[in-house]
This record gives sequence, structure tokens and C-alpha cells, in this order.
Amino acid sequence: MTQHHRPLPTGRKVRVAVLDDYMGVAHRLADWSRLADRADVTFLTTAIAPERLTRDLAPFDALCLLRERTDLPGDILRGLPNLKAIAATGRQNRTLDSATAAALGIPVMTTDGSGNGVFATVELAWGLIFGLMRHLPAEAAAMRAGDWQTRLGRAVHGRTLGLVGLGKLGTRMALVAKAFGMDVIAWSPNLTPERAHAGGATYADKETLFRRADIVSLHLVLGPATKGIIGAVDLSRMKPDALLINTARGPLVDQGALLDTLSGGRIGGAGIDVYDHEPLSPDAPIRSLPNVLATPHLGYAVQETFESFYGQTVENLDGWLNGKPMRLLAAN
Repeated sequence: MTQHHRPLPTGRKVRVAVLDDYMGVAHRLADWSRLADRADVTFLTTAIAPERLTRDLAPFDALCLLRERTDLPGDILRGLPNLKAIAATGRQNRTLDSATAAALGIPVMTTDGSGNGVFATVELAWGLIFGLMRHLPAEAAAMRAGDWQTRLGRAVHGRTLGLVGLGKLGTRMALVAKAFGMDVIAWSPNLTPERAHAGGATYADKETLFRRADIVSLHLVLGPATKGIIGAVDLSRMKPDALLINTARGPLVDQGALLDTLSGGRIGGAGIDVYDHEPLSPDAPIRSLPNVLATPHLGYAVQETFESFYGQTVENLDGWLNGKPMRLLAAN
């Protein structure tokens, strides 16, 4: 059965909004000129507060989403009668109510994967690990201040990496860890010893992993079963000098327990790239903790990924404007 789609406007160009272009780079990473004769494209470089979404997005016929940066639940979609298409990035978007979009006749187009996102996220996780182990931000700041060798770092060789989650990213983390001469253990709710071995790790139960690991790195998918899966008890089992690395999703960890653990100095530190609410509030306490290396959700945000995302977004919009939308997300 052919799905009914809202018709394109007549007598004017289509209005397109590219959301959450925080770095202001989307305009130069794809050939948007392909759309110039049929569409006016607006690049929005700041996040829109949830209470302003309906008002600010009301004029637009099409929205371009960068992964899961803006929540578009059903009530927001129903409040956008002019919206005729969504060009999303990545193969899935948990913050978009795609079922409501389908019911409203709004096609959702996606991209083929995430470019170099898997590799880039793993690379960032290791960047956070090395930044903390060798005190790189503090030592770089000390150099600018005229100081020399102010903190003694630690090597990763011979230490134990504990992976919470051993999917595509966790398996790649294990591969890199082995190259550095580390021992790798892993746990997730459904992981078996056989699957752990196939992923380059040794299975450990959750309690053992948090007790043994010198570095715990999270690589689980966020869902109802994994929200808050790392709590105060888990953090209390970590070694006093152990590190927690989260490049997956903020809500995997009980944030109150994490702040309490870090502010009390009960673990060595944390490398955090993801948060419960993004963009992170300027006055969020985690920004000022001395044992935290915090980055603004940079995991997949590299040039190669964005070129793939935005290049395919332009292709999708071009096809839609020509009456032949591509890479359509199947209605749930």
C-alpha cells in the first residue's frame, strides 16, 4: 500500500531547516546548491528549547536531523502542520516518533550508516583514557603557564580494561587494548563467555568487572533495560584510582551517584562525552570537577561522518523534491 504524503507547496520554494549544526559546518560539507532552485535552506547552529520547538519550526516544510540531538515526539510533530518531510541521519533515531510521522504522512528519510562514527567514537574513548592517565589537559595548561612536569602519569600497558558492552564499539575497544598490552574483560546483560571470547575479551560478571578493571568503558545501547544500569553500588566497587569512560549515552549511569563518587574522590576520575540532557547546561556541576575530562558529545562528530551524513541528506532531499524519496524509514 502506498503511503499518503503531504503535498509540496506551490508558488514558492520549499523551506528546509538543518537542525543542531552546533559547529556551523553543515553548509560546507555537502553540495546544498543542488537544492537552490527549489529550496531555501536555513542552518540552525544553536539548540532549540523544547518549549519553543513548535513555534520555531512552524515555518519549515522539511527538517534535517543530526542523529538524536533534538527530540521530536508525537505532540511536536502534530503541532507542525507545514512539515512535509524529515531527513534524518543514521539508520535509527530514538528521539523521533517515526510512527506518528508516518501517520501524519511525513516521510522519514535516513542515511546508510554513520560514516566513520564507530571508529571515531572508539578513538575518542581512547583519547579520554590517555588524557586522564597522562593528565594531558592539565599538563598542556601548565606548559602554557610556564611550568614543567607537574603531574606523574600512568601507562595503560599491563592494566585491565573492563568493557560494559561488547558490540561493534566494544569489540573495537578490545582490539585496541590488546595492541597496548592490556588485559580485557567484558560484561553486559546478555553477554556469554563464548561471545566475549569471540569479541576479544574474557567474560566477567558485573561485580567482578567493576572490582578488577583499572578502566571501565561503557558501550551499551540505551533502552528501558539499560537506563541507570550503572549505579552507586557499581561505582563503589571500583578501585580508588580507576577511571570510568562514557562515550555511549549519559542515562546509562545514575548521574547523582556519579557526581557523588567523583566529588568525593572515590575513583581516579571520569572521561565523559555524553549527558542526560544535551547540550549540557553551562552551570552543570560535572563541568567543574577536577577529576573529570568532559567533552561535548564529540564521539561520532568528525569530518568524515558529517560529510557522509550531509551528503546523503542532500541526496534524500533532492529525491524527495523530485517526487522520488529514497532511503525511506519503514513505518513502525
